[in-house]
Amino acid sequence: MGKLSLKLYVSKCVIGGEIVYTLCLLGGLSPMRSAEISQLYHSLFELMPGFVWISMGSFIIGAVYTLIFSVLFGSYMVWMYNSSVTKKK
Repeated sequence: MGKLSLKLYVSKCVIGGEIVYTLCLLGGLSPMRSAEISQLYHSLFELMPGFVWISMGSFIIGAVYTLIFSVLFGSYMVWMYNSSVTKKK
């Protein structure tokens, strides 16, 4: 196998992270949960600094956090994979 492309892998991590973040927020609005579970769900999101439930500013802050962590994670994974790939002689 060849080496991973940093730009391609990181962009896929960012897109996937943002999709999952948005789906998780939408899942928090699901009426199928009990009140206690919804409160726990909202409390978990509010652990992010500056996040307040149902706020456009908080949605953007969370998206920026997701972007940063996705870039860091993707870069780390590409570095780990590419640094451990060796060609057989």
